[in-house]
Amino acid sequence: MIKVRVPATSANLGAGFDALGLALNLYNNVWFEESDRIEILAKDGFDVPNDKTNLIYEAIQTVYNECGVSLRGMKIIQESKIPMTRGLGSSSACIVAGIMAGNYFLGNPFSKDDLINLACKIEGHPDNTTPAILGGITVSAMDNGKVYTVGIPLNNDICFGVFIPKFTLKTELARSVLPKEYKREDVVFNLSRSSLMIASLFSNKFENLIVATQDRLHQPYRLSLIDGAETVFDTAKRLGAYSACVSGAGPSIISFIDRKKIDNFNKYAISMLEDKGIKGWSFVMLEHDNEGAKIFI
Repeated sequence: MIKVRVPATSANLGAGFDALGLALNLYNNVWFEESDRIEILAKDGFDVPNDKTNLIYEAIQTVYNECGVSLRGMKIIQESKIPMTRGLGSSSACIVAGIMAGNYFLGNPFSKDDLINLACKIEGHPDNTTPAILGGITVSAMDNGKVYTVGIPLNNDICFGVFIPKFTLKTELARSVLPKEYKREDVVFNLSRSSLMIASLFSNKFENLIVATQDRLHQPYRLSLIDGAETVFDTAKRLGAYSACVSGAGPSIISFIDRKKIDNFNKYAISMLEDKGIKGWSFVMLEHDNEGAKIFI
């Protein structure tokens, strides 16, 4: 039996729609054992599909299909620490766990680059799956089905406060509210901010993040689906965050925080929300994960 550990991820990071992604030190663990039948269990009691429709199993199946090998079954035990349908890459973690396990059992026919491309083929975009595999912050672009990616070194002076509501938001709904076309000035606005974001992270100019995370392509349309979002943004700002943005498709909100201000956030973040009448949110302080998905034998 092997264990695959996969980090949570936060995508978009403001203006980097479907391109930027960050791995966080919150993990799903999945145990795998070769078997002649399908046996899928949830170690933490979650109700997960226990047949071929399970996303982890589908990912393994994809690897076997790519290699022309028949998959008879698999024993899978899931432990889900990443909140589901909260914009923290839970589905990407399932995909990555599955393809890594499948690759291992077939003798590692695929390189890490191959796995990045395969994960993107399954997910449809690389912003979550790529940092889940590589760790850190990644910038990714697709061309003719191939993912081109670069990692951004991240200064340890910055950490990440994540506000997580009790309610969920399905990615399909969050994408359905986006317009089919955008004005040129909005596209230029995002191009300048995403470029500033990358340059600021490389140069540790974190004071630029307040501008670099501004967005006109997805956040303005999704905020109406996230009850209390504006108050969360305001709370993060009042507590001294460099910036905050919707995590992935939402509804979680991630803030970029100077390490010196961790205590303020841990002490006051939720009480300040409740003082404003915003209840049912939790707050967790996270670090970036630099290792990405790992197999333990």
